[in-house]
Amino acid sequence: MRLWAEGLGCRRGGRAVLAGLSFSIDAGVALVVTGRNGAGKSTLLRLVAGLLRPSAGRLGLDGGAAEAGIGEQAHYVGHQDALKPSLTVLENLAFWTAWLGDGGEGAAQAALAAVGLGTLADLPASYLSAGQRRRLSLARLVAVKRPLWLLDEPTSALDAAAQARLAALMRTHLAGGGLIVAATHGPLDLAPARELRIEPPAGDAAS
Repeated sequence: MRLWAEGLGCRRGGRAVLAGLSFSIDAGVALVVTGRNGAGKSTLLRLVAGLLRPSAGRLGLDGGAAEAGIGEQAHYVGHQDALKPSLTVLENLAFWTAWLGDGGEGAAQAALAAVGLGTLADLPASYLSAGQRRRLSLARLVAVKRPLWLLDEPTSALDAAAQARLAALMRTHLAGGGLIVAATHGPLDLAPARELRIEPPAGDAAS
């Protein structure tokens, strides 16, 4: 499997956010996207996820399901954790497993254990700390198998132990032939990994 982009560009509000961006990663490799605030890191992830349309260039996922788009074969974890406070931890994740694909409650329970939330399954999500909410959002990666993970600042709000747990999950995903594109300001303990540093197009302020 191979994810690639050629001459990718995106305009938002009439201004260029990305221009002429090209990259490729093969199965088992992570692409770590860096750059200053506003450089377009989040925009790139949304383009790959199919949440935005490119204004130029092409994106492709070779070796994936021919009948499915890239976004349908990816997990996208953005800045918002997308949880319903009135539902329990388990009910929130069970909703996502049902929405995203197969797995059921057993897969949800196993995923909660993988992110260290197994003992909180029956707690309403409104009681979770910021770090716990982030871990619950990341549990979707484990509950439903998809080859491509698109992660926007995945370590945000996580303490050192939770960051180590996430790094282990990411390494396991890569070892199984998965792909990861992660936008980050801090280091990620991943190998093999390539870095893509994004700079705003000359003469335009990125958003």
